Amino acid sequence: MPLHVLTASSDHSVIAEWAGGKAENLHTLTTSGFHVPRWSVLGLDVFAEFCRGSGLDEHLARLLADGRHAQARQVAEDVAGLIEAAPLGARVTEAIALAYRQAGGGAVAVRSSGAEEDGARHSFAGQFDSFLNVRGLDDVTAHVRRCWASGFSERSLRYRAQRRLPPGTGGVAVIVQRMVPAERSGVLFTADPTTGRTDRQLVSAVHGLGEGLVSGAVDADTVVLDAATGRPLTTVIGDKQERYDAGPGPGCRVSPVAAEDRARCALTPADLALLHETGRRITAHFGAPQDIEWAIAEGTLWILQSRPVTTPARAPEPEGELRIWDNSNIIESFGGVVSPLTFSFAADTYAKVYDGYARALGVRGEQLREVGEWTPHLLGYLHGRVYYNLFHWYRMVRLAPLYPLNRRVLEKSLGVAESISDETADALHPFTPRSGLRARLSQLVRTSVFTWRFLTVRKSVERFHRDFYRAYAIFNDVDYDSLPGDETYRRFRRLQRELIEKWGPMQVLDATILLSVGLLALLTRSWLPDAPEWFTWAAAAPAGTVESAEPVRALRELAARARADSEILHLLEHTSDSAAHRALHEAGHTRFLAAVDAYIADYGYRSPDELKLEVPDLHENPAGLFTLLRDALRDPANEGARDRGCEADAYLDEHLHGPRRLLYERVRGKARAALADRERLRFCRTRAFGAAKRMLRALGRDLARTGAIDAWDDVFMLRLEEIKGAYEGMIVHTELRELAALRRRQLAADTALHAPSRFITHGAPYWSGNLERAGWAGGPAARSGARELRGTPCGPGVAEAAAVVTDHPHDIGGGVLVTYRTDPGWVAALPSAAALVIERGSPLTHVAVVARELGIPTVVQVKDATTEIRTGTRLRVDGAAGTVTVLTDPPDDGATPDRHGASAALNGPRTEAHP
Repeated sequence: MPLHVLTASSDHSVIAEWAGGKAENLHTLTTSGFHVPRWSVLGLDVFAEFCRGSGLDEHLARLLADGRHAQARQVAEDVAGLIEAAPLGARVTEAIALAYRQAGGGAVAVRSSGAEEDGARHSFAGQFDSFLNVRGLDDVTAHVRRCWASGFSERSLRYRAQRRLPPGTGGVAVIVQRMVPAERSGVLFTADPTTGRTDRQLVSAVHGLGEGLVSGAVDADTVVLDAATGRPLTTVIGDKQERYDAGPGPGCRVSPVAAEDRARCALTPADLALLHETGRRITAHFGAPQDIEWAIAEGTLWILQSRPVTTPARAPEPEGELRIWDNSNIIESFGGVVSPLTFSFAADTYAKVYDGYARALGVRGEQLREVGEWTPHLLGYLHGRVYYNLFHWYRMVRLAPLYPLNRRVLEKSLGVAESISDETADALHPFTPRSGLRARLSQLVRTSVFTWRFLTVRKSVERFHRDFYRAYAIFNDVDYDSLPGDETYRRFRRLQRELIEKWGPMQVLDATILLSVGLLALLTRSWLPDAPEWFTWAAAAPAGTVESAEPVRALRELAARARADSEILHLLEHTSDSAAHRALHEAGHTRFLAAVDAYIADYGYRSPDELKLEVPDLHENPAGLFTLLRDALRDPANEGARDRGCEADAYLDEHLHGPRRLLYERVRGKARAALADRERLRFCRTRAFGAAKRMLRALGRDLARTGAIDAWDDVFMLRLEEIKGAYEGMIVHTELRELAALRRRQLAADTALHAPSRFITHGAPYWSGNLERAGWAGGPAARSGARELRGTPCGPGVAEAAAVVTDHPHDIGGGVLVTYRTDPGWVAALPSAAALVIERGSPLTHVAVVARELGIPTVVQVKDATTEIRTGTRLRVDGAAGTVTVLTDPPDDGATPDRHGASAALNGPRTEAHP
């Protein structure tokens, strides 16, 4: 009886019996009219004949039986050795030659087709081997043997064991298929492979052959399509550094992809439309969602294989309110683990400010009460970390006009990596939408009020600035430790009323920034379509001196004074930070010490983690200033870097003229002024938090004196409402001690967790496995070894230097500062950095704005930067292209600090001493 060597013309029942699951699907595709490269298949009986003729039957049976409890690796190696060495026999040799001829000869793919492969229950995806660009009968024969052996590979044996399948495979058929000279290749899932949802199609694509994609060597483009219409919903551009093509010999030739091809999607809209329609038709033919491998060559879409999408049984939709948590640029203010007091004070402040914002826009009555239901929950506190409760921020943005534009700019300004769908965004409202005349009148009132405030925002800022410092003078330079606790508490409540609750109308400034920067981006896209990505942010950079950059300039002046005096320079270089202040005093350097004290008086609240109440500022611990000063003394090469704003001016002078230029400059001026004013207000916020920090620390010492808590710094383990309850007679003092001890233990455990940057929950976040599904876990993330990382261009310029991976702004020494997040207190460290690489944040974060003014190349939103890069790695940072390239690896002992480490104020040594 002849052995089965089957083709597309063979009867389907014979194919189903002898050709394996993969070949059966190929037969269905071919006979249904899809473009499938020419193929033939060596039936399961060819392998059975090989086993009988070579005497392998008994050896394989005994080996598999004995190996049930042995190491799968050893069994696989023994089987492979037997198959490699055994003679083929004449009939098997002729069958292989026939299959090669029927496939057309030349370059072919040799692919396994297991008896149980690509079935509805078990896909065996990736368990058996396939080989590309095989040429000549001898090589084809050798690779057929390797396909047979893959049926008994370690991974396939483990796959079977995990599914409680017997170790015998039923044999492996082998497909011999003509190679397609693919220009683009990829995979199409006609349903979500993780959830089984059928309303989405997922397409991954690379240049050249698909080997780079399936092996994971090439970062592919990924496009999510609406399954009904084929409309792209999201597109993620992969790096696609390399492409795989058929070479002159076996295997693939790897070559670089041109920069312009890497930067854009490998697929055209026509390609996506064709894939969507083809996927829909294939799904209809098989009656189930499919995982399809495809290639495009000379305008033809070739289908290489199709298998059912096998997913776990789809779980019912979780119950409860959907929330999206995103740390975005909130980590600029509250990075890592923060104390319960810091979070509760921040959440209370945000609630008061945005309630005031709604009132300032004319929201009243029932609508204002509805706003008050979500403003207290703009922030979330999960395992000690602060997150945006993102849907509420979209509601807040909707209070102002032009919501579709403003929400896009909000996402950019917050650094949100993933947009929500238009459908979800449209469903979010600050209060129940009304209809009819009353609704239109309410909208008209809010629009009119906003327009007036938008046009007069600069005057409002000036007035607020003046009134703020008048009120601030009452709270500054007060020795709160000398006051009775209830008097300090009374002043704290007054500070909330006079410095915080009046902040609401100033949030119109943020809305002004969203609107003006959004309009600027629209004009840039329309009139300057070829402008580089960094251009809009550089064009919007505040004109003149940014108040938030003053600490940088003051530190440079202080460093210059130290360099001019060799005794001071020697003292600073040979004295510890903690002893420097006293050493200057004892050495009689009173004038320099006066300058140091003046810096602390002016900018003492501007320090790393300045908004975290548990972290001492420079007033309390001036050692941090000497750390930054010592770094500034190194005179980094970029100290004289020029303002990059001039590059934006030069680009405009060359490419935009006439009335368009006049209108562009009008919008640009509004954006620049608003951003400058925001930096001024951020300094006000820093001072308000600094005053509150001093008061709350004094309250902690008062509570410790009364015995309500064991140590003064236990106050950070309490929530703001509990401190208020202690002074208002609403809580028993003895409760506070137990609460503080419990929370300190919990924060210590939380510190060890790896915190995702974004996740969703349904219902109560800590219940129903929400956080477990979100990826909260212990231990650091693994490195992939990527040689180039990409992010959002933020500050143009190119720098090459060694990386300093840190979670604190110190010891940069002219290197590339690589960090997970920054906060305003980092600005003093910027002069000593050659470039900035920030994993989270956005182009509008405080440090990014100041870095642009100082001309420091900056890239933000660099995914996995602190995982992939180690201290000592030599980097090339291109702030205009948004690329971070690894030039050389660090010494073997290079280490990356824990980016999620907690502040020492929370979990370090505790002290009873007054700071």
